[in-house]
Amino acid sequence: MLLRLAYLAATNAFAFLRLLPVSDRDKDIEILALRHQLLIPQRQAGKPAFTDTDRAILAGLLHHLPMDKLRNFLLLVRPDTIMRWHRNLLKRRHAATCAPKRRGRPPTIRSIRALVLRLARENSSWGYRRIHGELAALGIKVAASAVWEILKEHGIPPAPERQSTTWADFLRGQAGALLACDFFETRTLLGAHLYVFAVIEHSTRRIRILGATAHPTSQWVVQLGRNLLMDLEDAGSKARFLIRDRDSKFTAAFDALLADTGLEIVKSGVRMPRMNSIMERWIQTCKRELLDRTLIWNQSHLLHALREFETFYNKHRPHRALSQAAPLRPLPHPLDEPAQIRHLEVHRRDRLSGTLHEYHHAA
Repeated sequence: MLLRLAYLAATNAFAFLRLLPVSDRDKDIEILALRHQLLIPQRQAGKPAFTDTDRAILAGLLHHLPMDKLRNFLLLVRPDTIMRWHRNLLKRRHAATCAPKRRGRPPTIRSIRALVLRLARENSSWGYRRIHGELAALGIKVAASAVWEILKEHGIPPAPERQSTTWADFLRGQAGALLACDFFETRTLLGAHLYVFAVIEHSTRRIRILGATAHPTSQWVVQLGRNLLMDLEDAGSKARFLIRDRDSKFTAAFDALLADTGLEIVKSGVRMPRMNSIMERWIQTCKRELLDRTLIWNQSHLLHALREFETFYNKHRPHRALSQAAPLRPLPHPLDEPAQIRHLEVHRRDRLSGTLHEYHHAA
C-alpha cells in the first residue's frame, strides 16, 4: 500500500506541474469536461469501491476545503464521507506514532518459570508462598502472584493436594538409613549345600558378601554381625534399620548385637519376599550372572567367586536405579569430541576366566 501511495503521489505531483503553464480558461474547460464525464458513470454504474489508497489521496487533497465548497463539488461520495476518511487517516497516524505500551508486569523469563516448576516438583509440601520465599533467598525477584499463575498454568494443584507421598518416594527418602540382609543357598559340584550371607545398602546398592559355610551356627552368624558393624563404621555408614526375614538362622544374640549399636531390626512378613525385594533381586542377579554359569567345587572356590563378583558388582556393573552408574563408581564424563567418538579403543578385562567381562577405554 505504501508503494502505491507513493507512486500516486508522485504522478499527481507531476500532473500538478503540468498544469502550471496552462491558462485559467483552459483549466476551467478541462474541469467542466471532467465533471461531465463523471456524471456519465455515476448515472450508469452502481456504488463504486474505494481502496485505502484512494481514500487517503482524496482525504489529503480535499480536507483543506471548507464544507460549503465541498458540497458544490461533483464527487462520488458525500462531503461527510471525505471528512470521515480524513479523521480515520489522522487516527491511524496517531496510533502508529503513539502506540500504547504493554500494560501490567513484564512476562516471567523462561529460566525462572522452569525453576518454579522444579521446586514444586521436588517439594510436594511447598505452596506458592514457600516457593516464592525460596526464590527470594536465591536473589530472584518475582511476585508471589506470578508464582501462583505459573503453577496454575501447568496444572499443579495447591500444596495440600500434593502432599500425598507414594511408597516409591517414601522408600527413596528413607533409603540412606536402610540395610537389607538374607541367606541364600547354593550347591557345589558334588552336591554339598552351602549358605551365603550378604548385606546390601538401599541407597548406594553396595553389596557386602560376609561369608559362606555349610553349617551356619549361631556363633558364626554373630561373628558375621560383628564384621558387618566394623565394616559399616569404617565406611561411615548412617544406617539405622536392617531388614531381614524370619529365618531361624537369625538368633536373638544377632539381633541384640545390632541393637546395642543403634541398628534396629525390621522383620519382613511371613512368606512375603517383596518386603525385602532389593535383597531378593540381588540374589537373582548373583545366581543368573555367576552361580548358574560356574561349577563350584568347594567352599573356598565359592568364596573366591563371590569376592570377584562383589568387586565387579560394586565397581563396574551398571545399575538402573543409579542412572547406570556402579555403586562405588560414578559415571564418567561423556565423550563430546567427534575425534574421540570416531576412534574408540575399548579393551576387555575378564574375571573368573571370562565369566564376567569389564570394558575400559585404552590408556
